[in-house]
Amino acid sequence: MLRGQVALVTGASRGIGRGIALQLGEAGATVYVTGREPKKSDSQANSNLPTLEKTAQEISERGGKGIAAYCDHSNSDDIKRLFDRIQSEQNGQLDILVNNAYSAVNVITDNTGKKFWELEPSVWDDVNNVGLRNHYICSVYAARMMVPRKSGLIVVVSSVGGLRYLFNVAYGVGKAACDRLAADIAQEMRRSNITAISLWPGAVRTELITQKMDSGFESNLKDVFAEGETTEYSGRAVVHFANDKNRIQKTGKILVTADLGDEYGFTDIDGRRPPSLRSLKQLLKIGRWERTAWWIPSWIKLPGWMISASTSKL
Repeated sequence: MLRGQVALVTGASRGIGRGIALQLGEAGATVYVTGREPKKSDSQANSNLPTLEKTAQEISERGGKGIAAYCDHSNSDDIKRLFDRIQSEQNGQLDILVNNAYSAVNVITDNTGKKFWELEPSVWDDVNNVGLRNHYICSVYAARMMVPRKSGLIVVVSSVGGLRYLFNVAYGVGKAACDRLAADIAQEMRRSNITAISLWPGAVRTELITQKMDSGFESNLKDVFAEGETTEYSGRAVVHFANDKNRIQKTGKILVTADLGDEYGFTDIDGRRPPSLRSLKQLLKIGRWERTAWWIPSWIKLPGWMISASTSKL
């Protein structure tokens, strides 16, 4: 499906990035995967979690070509060296960029319930340096490779936190900016036949989230995550979208993984169809209206602005 194409997935050691990279590899692509070079303390604390090398190896085992590239995405020079390497090794070819790198999961989960004034101002950089600034820098270098070829796809992994309050102020502002980043990139690149979208996964059962949930984090969300997406569902969404010959028609838009599953007819790797973020049934479940939710058809979906209004007080 994507044989002969070159992709870069940032932050792919584990989680959604790993899931996307594996699916791109399964589709036959050459996939560069990035992650921060682990420290000894990291290796000891997360010895049971996947590594960047394991991700690259599994990509190759699935039929693609996985290339591990350590990169500190908080360092501009490191990012430039990464793209210089791809430019050199692939003769200037880069077909797909997935901006996924994120370094604030622990910062967010360890400070759940705290107001923004109760946190140090540095939390802004913790959340939005790698999670936003880096996406912009990567998109600049990717565009310089894609524009001459008049082809390419840039995906910015974002979340419903860009539309409604979620976790904390810095998180929401950063995700809203990610959505705008994709929209404005699309505005400037459409004439070059390059598509840019913001991708919203639903509740994803990542390795770190699973660990946090097992330790009691946000116990009221356990039911939501229990029926959530695997990390590879986002990958299937990216692969199917990348193969859509008419994808330019959706450039600049926010796309929900489950909605793409309904449109393209794919399921998660476990055979399930995860609920959409726009599903009225799912929103009622999140709001603890289970008795009302059970008879609502899952295909009834709300527009984005109504999600914001209906969930603001949940």
